[in-house]
Amino acid sequence: MNTFAETLITWQRGHGRHGLPWQVRDAYRVWLSEIMLQQTQVDTVIPYYGRFLERFPDLPSLAAAPVEEVLTLWSGLGYYARARNLHKCAQAVMARHGGAFPVDPAELAELPGIGRSTAAAISAFSYGTRAAILDGNVKRVLTRCFGIDGFPGSKQVENTLWALAESLLPARNVDVYTQAQMDLGATVCTRGRPACGHCPVAERCVALRDGRVGELPTPRPKKAVRERDGRFAVILANGAVLLERRPPTGIWGGLQSLPELPEDADTASWVSTRFGLSVRKVERLTGFRHVFTHFTLNLQPEAVEVSTPAACNEATLLWQPLDRLDEAALPAPVRKLLLQLTQRDLLAGAD
Repeated sequence: MNTFAETLITWQRGHGRHGLPWQVRDAYRVWLSEIMLQQTQVDTVIPYYGRFLERFPDLPSLAAAPVEEVLTLWSGLGYYARARNLHKCAQAVMARHGGAFPVDPAELAELPGIGRSTAAAISAFSYGTRAAILDGNVKRVLTRCFGIDGFPGSKQVENTLWALAESLLPARNVDVYTQAQMDLGATVCTRGRPACGHCPVAERCVALRDGRVGELPTPRPKKAVRERDGRFAVILANGAVLLERRPPTGIWGGLQSLPELPEDADTASWVSTRFGLSVRKVERLTGFRHVFTHFTLNLQPEAVEVSTPAACNEATLLWQPLDRLDEAALPAPVRKLLLQLTQRDLLAGAD
């Protein structure tokens, strides 16, 4: 019988994903794709990847760009710490490694935003290094195929999976094997409704044999979902909206967003005092929810129409024309809200 790795390599060549734009021996392009693909699906990433390469065709251009421009291009892709770390990593590679990504996965893992599994993937795809990966897809394949109980995110189970992943590495074609594991988890051994009838390792799969495919991997222990309320001021004047850059850490870190109102503040008074603006009208808008990884944010936006906008005296403030929202580094829900508002009579009155 072929080994686990040999079976996957053969399957990959006939049934895996080919022709993806980052499937090249170029460490910069591989690294960029690996960061974008963290917690994001291929179909979502492809257009962002293309736009990034068009603006930043190489590492020096990305490292030299202001982080605000990087965040603008990332806007809508989510998990914005990835974009900030992407920029830091580009600068670190230029400063520490002369603009060339190191071959050693251990050195790669020391760079911002690159963990052990991502480092191994970058090195395997770019340099053919024999290194094991352990992303979400691979964890799912291994826990099912080898019948490993316990939440894969726990240290004990993760250590078991790392040892298994390293023991399964083939002597050659590690890049093909690495891609095969990713593709098998993404297209066949999926979370819901896995296509076990098309799986190349179905005959050796413990979960399939024991009727436990739906049980493995063991889910994360449930925790109460935290909720937070937030009031946001949509301050409008002359066809523009006032944006405020958020702190570098926390939700939407470093992005331009709507000013957040204190919980009990009178909207008109707060806007007038905080920004020196003359408020003409306040309108409470329909609230909505946005789900983050660890909590849910209940957003309550309030449209605040003001007279001619005052000059921004703070570096974190910006009057952004509503017909040029694509130039702003906005969180996806804020962008959606503002695009919806551009269709309203309220904005016509503010022009």
